[in-house]
Amino acid sequence: MKTILSAALVLGLCGLAGAADDKKGPDPVGTWQCEYKIGDQKRTSTLTITKDGDKVDGTMSWPDQKDVKLKDVKFKDGELTFSAERVVMDNKFNVEYKLKVDGDKLRGKGAVVAGGNKTEFDFDGKREKKDK
Repeated sequence: MKTILSAALVLGLCGLAGAADDKKGPDPVGTWQCEYKIGDQKRTSTLTITKDGDKVDGTMSWPDQKDVKLKDVKFKDGELTFSAERVVMDNKFNVEYKLKVDGDKLRGKGAVVAGGNKTEFDFDGKREKKDK
């Protein structure tokens, strides 16, 4: 009887440990290679997300603009939101992002206001693999 109770206790604790890992949920931390289209033009960017305790932060780079600090970075329930200032020639644009993290992929929307018009675009990213 003691053996059965001991085995049940061990299995129960292992199950709780596994459930705790499952509750950890999506993790936005890492470097993401991203693609999106505005009009017919395919574009790329690199998104780097860091976390210090509960504080999420990061930078975004494009082929012609490097290491732009993200603003208003939030991560809750698998959703990553932030904005970044994109500079094209002498024009500055605030681009807002709302992305869903799913394993090593993220997907969502970006939005920018230019010339009084709001343009939304699909945004996809893949997390870079870490070297072991």
